[in-house]
Amino acid sequence: MANGLMTVSYVAAAILFILSLGGLSRQETARRGNFYGALGMAIAILATIIGAHVTGYALLVPAIVVGALVGWTLAVRVEMTQMPELVAVLHSFVGLAATLVGYASYLDPGAHFTGAEKSIHEVEIFLGVFIGAITFTGSIIAFGKLRGSISGKPLMLPARHWLNLAGILLSVYLGAVFLGAEGTAGLPALLVMTVIALLIGIHLVMGIGGADMPVVVSMLNSYSGWAAAATGFMLSNDLLIVTGALVGSSGAILSYIMCRAMNRSFVSVILGGFGTGGGTSSAAAPAGEVVAISAEDTAQLLADAKEVIIVPGYGMAVAQAQGVISEITKRLRAKGVKVRFAIHPVAGRLPGHMNVLLAEAKVPYDIVLEMDEINADFPETDAVLVVGANDIVNPSAQEDPGSPIAGMPVLEVWKAKTVVVFKRSMATGYAGVENPLFYKENTRMLFGDAKKSVDGILAHIPS
Repeated sequence: MANGLMTVSYVAAAILFILSLGGLSRQETARRGNFYGALGMAIAILATIIGAHVTGYALLVPAIVVGALVGWTLAVRVEMTQMPELVAVLHSFVGLAATLVGYASYLDPGAHFTGAEKSIHEVEIFLGVFIGAITFTGSIIAFGKLRGSISGKPLMLPARHWLNLAGILLSVYLGAVFLGAEGTAGLPALLVMTVIALLIGIHLVMGIGGADMPVVVSMLNSYSGWAAAATGFMLSNDLLIVTGALVGSSGAILSYIMCRAMNRSFVSVILGGFGTGGGTSSAAAPAGEVVAISAEDTAQLLADAKEVIIVPGYGMAVAQAQGVISEITKRLRAKGVKVRFAIHPVAGRLPGHMNVLLAEAKVPYDIVLEMDEINADFPETDAVLVVGANDIVNPSAQEDPGSPIAGMPVLEVWKAKTVVVFKRSMATGYAGVENPLFYKENTRMLFGDAKKSVDGILAHIPS
C-alpha cells in the first residue's frame, strides 16, 4: 500500500474512533458508536497489514485468526456481570503488548538512531515499558478483586507509600543508566526497571479497596491508552499515538467524573485505604427496627403508586433480575404508573454497567435517568425499589460526618414515601459501611435472592 493511501486510511480510522467515543456517550447512540469503533479498528488493522513495511505473513495471519477467534468467543460467552473482569483482562493485554514491543524496539538490529533521535527513542521505550508493566500487573490484580479471587480489602503494608515512591525514584535512576548506555548495554537496567514496575502495579492496586474498583478499572483504562501512545511513538505509528491519546485522556476524564461522584480526589483513590474493611463510622450503630415485607405486599404497593423509581445495583446484575424488572415496568406503565430508573455514576463495578444491563433488558432509554436528573424527584415519589444497591443509597454520606463515605453524592431514596430494599441479608455493602436506610420508618426490607423476589412481585401484578 502506498504511503498516501495508508495515511488516508489512518485518518479515516482516527475519525471513526472519535465518532465512536461520541456515540458511546449516550445510550441512544451507543450501538452506532460501537459500530464506528469496530469499523475504525478493521480499517486500521487492514491498512497496517498490507503496508509495505509489514512482512512475515506466515506468522501474522495465524496470529490474527487466533486473536479474532478468542475475542469473538469471549464476546459471545461473557455474562454482563463479568464485563468488568473482562475489561480488566483486556487492559492487561495492552500493558503486556506495550512492554514486549518496548523490548523488541530496543533489541531491533535494524534500528539505527543517533544523537538526539536515539535519546528520544530510548525515552519512549523506557516510558512505554514502565507504564505497560504497571498496567499489566495492576490489571491482573483488579481482575482478581472483581472476580472475588483476591480480597477486596486494601493491603496496608507499613510505609507503603514510601515503598511506591522508592520504586519510582529507583526507576528514574535506572532510566538515567539506560539512556547513558551504548548499544544494548542498557538491557540490565531495563530488565530491573521492568521488575520494579511490575511490583508497583501489584502493590498499587492491592492497596486500593474493593469499593474503589470501578475507578481503578477506569484508571487502568487510561494507563493502557498512554502505554499504547508510547508504543506508537516507538513504532512511529501516528494512528497508534492518536488512539492511545484518545483512550488515555477519555479514561482519565472518566476517572475524574467518577471520583467526583464519590466525593474523593483521584490522588486519594491511588493512595488507597477505602474499600471493604477500609474504615468504619465514628457514630453509633444505626438505631431503629427493621421491617420486612413480602413480594405480594410489594406488588400491591407498586400497583397503588402513581410514581415509582427503581434503583438498580450490582446485586441486580448478579441475580440476572433485569429482564423481570423490565416486565414489571411494562405492566406498571400499562396501568398508568409512572416508572423511572435512577442510575448512580458508580453503580455496579464498571461505569455505565447498569445502563447496559437495562438496555439489554429492553428498558426504554428515556426513563433511565442519571442521579443529577432525578435526585430532586424522590420527595414526590410514592415507592422506590432498591434492587441490589447499598452504598449509593446510604444516608450516612449526608448525615454522618464520621462515615468513610461522608460527602459522597448519593441517591436520596429515603425521602420517598416508601422504600423497599432488596437484600439477601443485613450485611454491609461493597464499601463495608453500615446503612441506616434499612432502619428508617418508611423503609421495608424484602429479603432473599433478587431474582426470586422480582419473580414473586411479577406474579402478583396482572398483565
